[in-house]
Amino acid sequence: MSQFSENLKKLPGVSHLAAINLLDAEGNVLVSIENKAGSQGSLSVYNHLAQTYGAITPDAARKGLELFAEHTEDARLHPGKHPNIDRLLSLLEEKKTLRTKHVFAE
Repeated sequence: MSQFSENLKKLPGVSHLAAINLLDAEGNVLVSIENKAGSQGSLSVYNHLAQTYGAITPDAARKGLELFAEHTEDARLHPGKHPNIDRLLSLLEEKKTLRTKHVFAE
């Protein structure tokens, strides 16, 4: 089993979430990470980061890159293949923070 899969098992569940919206400083939604196949791992990581750090800060981004494990190196080698990891790399490099807004499932 991959390190990323092992990391996901340690994170809080996200069945109560429909999505997490990432917001810029003005409160505009930049992107929504939905609770659907293909993005549930990212949703779990971003949810954990938001709960732990209160926002997706550079420190949160650093931790997120650790949690994404082997996928982080793949993202560095193939920009655009993993947009949710690319975003963390960019936040870390630019020292920016994104606020989060949880969208709860009905």
